[in-house]
Amino acid sequence: MGISEEKFNQRKVEAKSFYESLEPIKCPYFNGECIYFNSEGFEHILFKEWGVRRSQVDQYTRLRLIPLAVNIIKKTGTLQELDEKNLFVRQQSSYGWAKILKNVKYYIFVAIIGELRLKVIIKEIAGGQKNFHSVYPSWEVKSDGLGGRRKKFYQGNPETD
Repeated sequence: MGISEEKFNQRKVEAKSFYESLEPIKCPYFNGECIYFNSEGFEHILFKEWGVRRSQVDQYTRLRLIPLAVNIIKKTGTLQELDEKNLFVRQQSSYGWAKILKNVKYYIFVAIIGELRLKVIIKEIAGGQKNFHSVYPSWEVKSDGLGGRRKKFYQGNPETD
């Protein structure tokens, strides 16, 4: 699937404007605790990891899913996955930017909307707030070559997904 540069840039501008307008959202799963939408979440939609840009199709897909992710966060009361690990994270210290080993939790919520199965990831670094981290379709419907359709599930790493 090819996306014209004009269409991609328009979607990116619209999504960034929408994202930057978001206020913290209360999430039922966390008993009304707020989820924040910081610049790191938006950057993660565009980059797989620091300095590694996602494909244009992947970015476009995720940019289109941001409003659905907001609705999922507002309504979800059930956690489907939890991933917890110690990672080196970039944080500002009194000496500038540093990589510090911290406990990081990824809360993963799944919602099915029509034929679309989405995963929304909330990231919490020990001692910090809960932030939107990512949204992506977790299955893709493909032709089975015999006139039928089958779903291909995605599993991966919440840090880079």
